[in-house]
Amino acid sequence: MAGAWCSPWSSAATSGPSIKFPVAAHDRIAIASYPFREFIAGPDHKAGNPVIALKDFAAHAVEKFGVHRIELWSSHFPSTDAKYLDQFRAAVTTARSAVVNIAVDGDACPYTADAAERERAIAFSKHWIDVAVAIGSPSVRTSIPADKGHATPDMERLAASVRKVADYGAAKDVVVHLENDNPLSEDPFLLEQLVEKVGAPWLRLLPDFCNTLAAHDADYAYRGIDTMFAHAYGTCHVKDSEVSEKAEAVHVDLPRTFGILKKHKYKGYCSMEYDMPGDPYPATAELVRKTVEFLS
Repeated sequence: MAGAWCSPWSSAATSGPSIKFPVAAHDRIAIASYPFREFIAGPDHKAGNPVIALKDFAAHAVEKFGVHRIELWSSHFPSTDAKYLDQFRAAVTTARSAVVNIAVDGDACPYTADAAERERAIAFSKHWIDVAVAIGSPSVRTSIPADKGHATPDMERLAASVRKVADYGAAKDVVVHLENDNPLSEDPFLLEQLVEKVGAPWLRLLPDFCNTLAAHDADYAYRGIDTMFAHAYGTCHVKDSEVSEKAEAVHVDLPRTFGILKKHKYKGYCSMEYDMPGDPYPATAELVRKTVEFLS
């Protein structure tokens, strides 16, 4: 973690990560910046809302939710130069907070037939691993954008690209997560196949409570969540609902999902990522309350 907090990771790349996660339920909570994108300075800020500078988000999370851990979205960074990252880390330290993960979204596909685009995807993920080191984040969640020309990911090319990213993360003591997000290229069972093929201890999965449920029936979605938690490590995204691609609200069975989490003895952070229309503040506070209750 950043600043005055002790580093949560200490291990050799060959043996895999060994993050010292907190045990108390409330200390396992993180506030994601993504739900507050209409309040954070940047292209998604909504006119009329207060403006929060990203470097002040840690203090904001403490003030509004009493939570001292945050997860950041790559699109919220106004800069990734060394000067800004130093300023950001200092602000997190002043708030007595810590970054637990960076959710990284790029547009280059790591499995396309275009070798130059694959290299751009790899370089993009490596860059954000360097950012994670600079601000004291023990992990990143990188993305697998779908290749417009191929409906099914090429597993050989994908594994080769992801292996390079995972190896780079291992060299930097940064865990690389993959999330069940895009139903085409980030399906939970495809991700399971990928992590098993790569076989790198620093490559893990990040379960999102609702993304797969928004794209598939309940049986498929909860089997997917079970698969994700079997390979999870540092972070999961807690949601209780989401709008599907058919513009329908879907609702998470929280007792069932936290039951899966506990079955797999998941010890990592639970990042609050409310993703429904409306005010994210009361909804996030309620997610925090429910998560602490389920973890306790």
